[in-house]
Amino acid sequence: MVQASLNGGRTSFVNHGITSLDHPRPVDEHTVFHLASISKTFTATVLLRLVEEGKVELDAPGWNLVDPEGEDGSLAAFVAPLDRLPLVSEPGARASYGQAGYNLAGRIVENVTGLAFEQAVAATVLEPLGLTDTVFDADDIMVRPFATGHVHGEDGRPRAARPWKAFRAGTRGNNPGGGVASTTADVLAWARFHLGDGDGVLRTDTLHAMREETAPLRGSTLGDGFGPGWFRRPVDGVRTIGHGGSGNGQYAELHLAPERDFAVVALANSEEGYLFNQAVVRAAFEHFLGLVEKDPEPVPYDESRAREVAGRYEIDAMNLDIATDEVRLTLAVEIKPEIRQALDADMPPDIAPAAMGFLPGDGDEYTLTGGTLAGRRGFFTRDTAGRVTGVDLGGRLFSRTTGRTS
Repeated sequence: MVQASLNGGRTSFVNHGITSLDHPRPVDEHTVFHLASISKTFTATVLLRLVEEGKVELDAPGWNLVDPEGEDGSLAAFVAPLDRLPLVSEPGARASYGQAGYNLAGRIVENVTGLAFEQAVAATVLEPLGLTDTVFDADDIMVRPFATGHVHGEDGRPRAARPWKAFRAGTRGNNPGGGVASTTADVLAWARFHLGDGDGVLRTDTLHAMREETAPLRGSTLGDGFGPGWFRRPVDGVRTIGHGGSGNGQYAELHLAPERDFAVVALANSEEGYLFNQAVVRAAFEHFLGLVEKDPEPVPYDESRAREVAGRYEIDAMNLDIATDEVRLTLAVEIKPEIRQALDADMPPDIAPAAMGFLPGDGDEYTLTGGTLAGRRGFFTRDTAGRVTGVDLGGRLFSRTTGRTS
């Protein structure tokens, strides 16, 4: 587990732990971790460079998609079926976080530049900024010191996660949405770029526009709005931008406070990494900037409201179950069994039922108060008749499939 911060131009690194239980080496700021969805900030930056050059127009809807068959693992194969999938909502109606839209953006980068996506990213941002330890391919990862993710086995003991990323080596279809691997030193340099004036990679106005809201978010731990590549989140009255990532036993966080010239990075390689990283980010904001983030307090349990939302909700890859036992309300998430069976790889464990509570207000926003996702927030969606039809978790809309609907 490693943490780094940038405060007014001064950098600091804190390293703790080892690369692997089986082959332990101390981690440091030059150890490669999987950044997972922080990759989206790289894809968005490259796309905006192409917008500046007049080669791309920003006008595309988004989908959620998992490709269990994999085909040839290319971006082209990944995006090929997108036009046959139903939309989460009409374009511009609401935000729903997912991979497919960014992978489609990556394919656009390939078509426009004539380069493989990874080559285009390297030529456009990695090489000009000197990010020499930011890579995609397993061949490039294995020649550098790297951390191995860890998941808990059936006996409850941690073991090395396979594949190293959340998808097998050689598969490129998910690289724009989640394929980047890097070090805290490089990620901090990436943060410095986004706190600056564009360094000749982007115009200053384009770079700073990435911090501005293009879509609002409601009741989300991720923030109250989304810009190109960044979630916008207020912390104790100060606007921050950031992104997280979760892979196969690896977790990453990158958050910036542009008006304070501050950034914090936290990378971890165990299943407890999400909570660790959240704690690090909060502690860094408080220690360096005096900003204190407080969790909202849920209202007392209400059985009638609990029964109204109880049921199963789904996206393409996961089932979300909300249940009540007349004492508390719980939320559980599982990867669909057919997805686990189709993918020949370790996958993150299901999320056991965790306590949740409604937040003050209109009664449709909630927070998780226990489990590995403690502190996560979301909200319920209703139709015009007032019936609960969906629930948001982690920025994703899960549609209701069973349970009370009237």
